[in-house]
Amino acid sequence: MTNLDLDATGLEFPRTEVVLAALRLAEECESVPLFHHSLRTYFFGRLVGEQLGLRAGEDYDDQLLFLGCVLHDTGLSPRGDGSQRFEVDGADLAAEFLARQGLPAAEVEVVWDAIALHTTDTIALRKRPEIALVSRGARFDITGGPVSLPAGHVERVHAALPRLDVASALHEAIVGQTSRNPDKAPPFTLPGELHRQHTGAAWPTWEQLAATSEWDGRTAASR
Repeated sequence: MTNLDLDATGLEFPRTEVVLAALRLAEECESVPLFHHSLRTYFFGRLVGEQLGLRAGEDYDDQLLFLGCVLHDTGLSPRGDGSQRFEVDGADLAAEFLARQGLPAAEVEVVWDAIALHTTDTIALRKRPEIALVSRGARFDITGGPVSLPAGHVERVHAALPRLDVASALHEAIVGQTSRNPDKAPPFTLPGELHRQHTGAAWPTWEQLAATSEWDGRTAASR
């Protein structure tokens, strides 16, 4: 399957061909801390969903949740490092890969949305469970809570998938990309904010943004 023997951990996940292919892709292109984070995002996201009354196979497609989770940070890998913010780069990489695997277009779109929106939880949490739980799982893995998981589960996940200072690894990956290409750090996004904190740059004010408008100088009646 991969160099990581998940079977030995007793942790459950869907064993379809496309899932195993996505698992291999993530392991091949991501650093070990990010790969572990991607898998923990699934195991935590699924359990958070259960605490919220959502059941795999009944309320959502477990395969799509796994695909969204395991591929959600591929935009931070050398293979996924394009010209857009990392969430969109990762969504594009995942969509292209899953389409080649034969996943139906409607399902590819769900995974694209889950990855592209995972850092924008105020939007993701209003979407279908496969999208919302990727965001919930990723956030739980970084910050914990506020949902409590069953006793022993967190310990079992961490035993199988050590944390390896993932917060620092994510910060280094994001800032590394934005330092090489500031266009990957749009203002008021997660990568943009981390880039701002790293460089000390200031966001443009609303007035400055409006001053660059192509409509500047026109009267309201002529617009």
